[in-house]
This record gives sequence, structure tokens and C-alpha cells, in this order.
Amino acid sequence: MYLYLVRHGIAKSKQEDPEQHLTKTGLQEVRKVAEFIKSADLHVGSIWHSGKARAAQTAKVFSSVMEIEKGLIQRDGLAPNDPIKPVQKEIDRFPKNLMIVGHLPFLSKLASKLLTDDESTEVISFPNSGVVCLECVSAGAWKLAWMINPQLLA
Repeated sequence: MYLYLVRHGIAKSKQEDPEQHLTKTGLQEVRKVAEFIKSADLHVGSIWHSGKARAAQTAKVFSSVMEIEKGLIQRDGLAPNDPIKPVQKEIDRFPKNLMIVGHLPFLSKLASKLLTDDESTEVISFPNSGVVCLECVSAGAWKLAWMINPQLLA
């Protein structure tokens, strides 16, 4: 199983937009990364995202580009400061490749916990629109497979 952790695209400030929708640049970067992943023929069974506008927009772009319309699910427990343990338990039982679109520090803590068993040890820096792919190598054991920084894509 592969777990794709995606940080939302660049969002507007709260002063500019209280709901913090994605900026034009944010949408462009998200689309660029989603198209790159699609071109690599990666398969995702479901996309979970938080209820925040910036994560929902990011997830919708990935869903549209990768043609995963039925698997787009808004989930509780994915907000920036939510505890990771409930989501980690669900991931352990999830049978298909999964994409989670969310926020910092949640994504960083989740990746750290899965890779080092310590959520407080930051092991990955997530840029906006960045994707980290973790591979489950055995029950509860994960390794970093790859990551994408949108600034590196032409």
C-alpha cells in the first residue's frame, strides 16, 4: 500500500479571504503536480481531505486530474492541529492506496510517526502543493518512497 500525503496549495491570507481559498498560483501548482502524478500512472483508491477550503480545492484538482471522482471524501480529524492517532489507526486498516490532502503540522506529525514512531521528530518538510509518498513494507512499518516539490517540476 502507498500513502500519498499532500499539503494544500498556496492559499490567500485570512485578511484577503477569511476562508483562505487557493490563489491562482496555488491552483496552477496543484494542477502541475496532479498532472505529473497522473503521467506516472500512479493509482489512488481514495482521497481524504479536511473541510478547510484550501484542502478541499486541492483535493478536487487531484480528483479531477486523476479521475478519482467517487473516492473524494471530506473527513473529520484532518485539521492542522488534530491528533494523528485516530487517522493512523484508519490508515493501518485501509486496503487501497490512499491520498490525504491536509495541513501542517498534521501531515508532518503523521509522516514522522509512521516513519520514526515519534510524531515530534520532524523528518520531512512539506512545501505547498508538495506530495510525499510513503510505502507500507509490512504491518505498521513504513518507508519514504519519494517526494515531489512543485518548484522542481518544469
